[in-house]
Amino acid sequence: MTISLDFARHGDKENSPFFEEYLVRLLEERDRVGLTDMIFEIDAIMITVDPGHSIGYICELCLMTPYHYLVTLESESHWTHILRVDLDYPDILIREVKDPKIQGIFRSLNEVYPIGARKPNSRYMGEILRVSDLHSVTELQKEREFRFFSQDQIRKMELPGNFAVGKPSPYTHNVVSYMERSPEQLRVYALGISSIRYDIQEAYLAAKELQKLHQIDDLILPIDHLATRIYSQNREVAILEWLSLSSYYYWGSYDIKNQNSSTNVTKNVHFDEAIRSPVKVFTANNTPYFVNHLEKMPSPTETFVRNYGPRLHHVALAVRDGERGNMENIEYVVKQIKQEGQDFLLDVIGSKDEGLKQIFSNASEHSSLIIEYVQRYGEFDGFFTKKNVAELTHAAGVADELLELQAESMSSDSIKDSH
Repeated sequence: MTISLDFARHGDKENSPFFEEYLVRLLEERDRVGLTDMIFEIDAIMITVDPGHSIGYICELCLMTPYHYLVTLESESHWTHILRVDLDYPDILIREVKDPKIQGIFRSLNEVYPIGARKPNSRYMGEILRVSDLHSVTELQKEREFRFFSQDQIRKMELPGNFAVGKPSPYTHNVVSYMERSPEQLRVYALGISSIRYDIQEAYLAAKELQKLHQIDDLILPIDHLATRIYSQNREVAILEWLSLSSYYYWGSYDIKNQNSSTNVTKNVHFDEAIRSPVKVFTANNTPYFVNHLEKMPSPTETFVRNYGPRLHHVALAVRDGERGNMENIEYVVKQIKQEGQDFLLDVIGSKDEGLKQIFSNASEHSSLIIEYVQRYGEFDGFFTKKNVAELTHAAGVADELLELQAESMSSDSIKDSH
């Protein structure tokens, strides 16, 4: 039996007695009932985009990541495009709504937030975890009071019929789904009519040719971590909920005081390498937004959540350690991608002496997600440096403030026009 509490704790963030008590109780019970040994890696992630955005987003991802276009699954109101590296790493499922008027639960999660509503169908949906026994896992989770969509609801939402799909989290708005598969089996998604779309295949091949032209196709590795932003009051319960649904353990939390936030890290108990099952990170303000006028503290994380809703903020990809073109690989990759018109929020930060370098891209116009690159040096096994996180958080906050001002300006213009 796997012991989920055997892993070393890191960080300097002080948690509440509630968190420390239930962390132990939940993980001990998860191990005891067998869930830890039946739930494995993140097998896929799901992202939905607005009509007409899938080709552009696939082109963007195939340039900036190691992913390849595999196939399109067409159902009545959606196209679902499958991107894959290989079976050792999670797939990316890009869902495109055909009709912009279609309403649904995932759209409703966007529409109450001022910037999220501007792209009503564009959001990260959640993770699909590989399990060895789908029936046993879902029945045990139901006993623990987790709720799942019925098979009829899954069919109406046009999600793969071989998934067990949990209801969206009240804390992160993400869903956790399960798919039964042994490691040697192919990933198969029971959904719609399968075909290779010519227009997407053409865009994908062009993106991969650019990767080769810029000599970065062998430098960008699979997903390193997935970072979700949540409200300050939901930090601890969001972490505990994710640990209850997955086979992850609590690695630790760091207080980023000058950005009034904390970075909270969870890792998979079954894999030492993050890219085999991406690390899940939760970022939250230390204080809620309504005390900012009293404390005079920055609030980039909570501002993001208030504008977009709780959701995934960025997808981080590892960059192979080494040098190319007389510069570190991460700097070489960024330089080459910039030549194709992709902007970044800041320069590469960190150093070889500190153990790693990192950078954020601009948010995608298609998904609103940021791509992060991270290069670790030598034997460095840490996750980040507090200085790097502070700079990245600040840069993303500045960009979000500009979008917020644009949204307010558009709203003001709309009111004027109505009069």
